[in-house]
Amino acid sequence: MSGPLVIRGSVSVPEAELQWRFSRSSGPGGQHVNTTDSQVELRFDLAATEALPEVWKRRALERLAGRLTGGVIAVRASEHRSQWRNRETASARLAALLAEATAPPPKARRATKIPRGINERRLRVKKQRSQTKRGRSGGGWE
Repeated sequence: MSGPLVIRGSVSVPEAELQWRFSRSSGPGGQHVNTTDSQVELRFDLAATEALPEVWKRRALERLAGRLTGGVIAVRASEHRSQWRNRETASARLAALLAEATAPPPKARRATKIPRGINERRLRVKKQRSQTKRGRSGGGWE
């Protein structure tokens, strides 16, 4: 891939901060697999990067803590026979992962009060149902 990896808006990771590794893939391709290094591993040092704003970086380090190895995040792709397509897949995965990890937290949900009319209607229907069932008891038939 050439050019920076765009995460969100105008924020992008320069190509120099991405480390690519290639190896033999166990995916589709038959004998072709044995001759080409089509599996791609894309590594990005999240802890040492200067490309991301400090707030995003802190948020991403916190959210991706389980996936990081020494502050480095790694993404693998081996679905395609072509190394080029695997490179595109890996960079798209990394961009999506970083975009999700740096997204602002969702707004806190404010609990809403149940309207009084709804509660009264529920109790009224409940009482009617109770009367219907009580009327089914076998009394008064003689």
